[in-house]
Amino acid sequence: EEEEDYMSDLFIKQDVRPGLPMVRRVKEAIQKEEKQKEANEKNRQKSIKEEEKERRDLVLKSALGNENKGFALLQKMGYKSGQALGKSGEGIVEPIPLNIKTGRSGLGHEELKKRKAEEKLENYRQKLHMKKQANEQAADQFRVRFKTKQEERKMEGDLRKSQRACQQLDTQKDIDIPKETWFWIEPEEEDRKDEEDKEDECKGADLSVSEKLHILTAYLREEHFYCIWCGTTYEDSEDLSSNCPGDSAADHD
Repeated sequence: EEEEDYMSDLFIKQDVRPGLPMVRRVKEAIQKEEKQKEANEKNRQKSIKEEEKERRDLVLKSALGNENKGFALLQKMGYKSGQALGKSGEGIVEPIPLNIKTGRSGLGHEELKKRKAEEKLENYRQKLHMKKQANEQAADQFRVRFKTKQEERKMEGDLRKSQRACQQLDTQKDIDIPKETWFWIEPEEEDRKDEEDKEDECKGADLSVSEKLHILTAYLREEHFYCIWCGTTYEDSEDLSSNCPGDSAADHD
């Protein structure tokens, strides 16, 4: 090769930007590696399994010819290529596909795998169903508790209203001491000095709010002919029984 003339125009016009020779060498190395891979792939000897697969695929893709004895018998019986099987042509057109087992697992392994997957899916669905039921049950319990709490608050309000009415009506009749300590609005703790009052309070504490309300409303009706639900004081028991709608909040509702 002739030596390059460093003073010629051809040499001066060459691209001498920094880094370009390195990029060119990397590209050449990559191209050389790809060509080597292609050559190795062509020269590589195929395994027995690969050769069997190629032969099998080639045979399966090609249609049966007259050299096949089974196909020749079908033709003698009037069968034509591409025609469906059966006397009236209701059978299959394409041959039944082959399901070739290539793995090393035993017979029935795939069915076992499938069954386990189905069982796992069913267990997952059952867990979701149980979780949904638990959430619904928790929501129902919350609604019941909330409703019960609201009813208790309403009864407590009705009890306080009955206690105020009882205290007012008893006072009008010059009754200084309530029949039961809890018939009136309870005084402050510091004013409770009498031991008998404390014993009565313990007895009253054993009763529920609904029981206290029932007893107190009955006392107001019998003693003062007063109905807490109507907010009316009647003249006598006959007037109360004939004009009052009922004996409880449910009856008045």
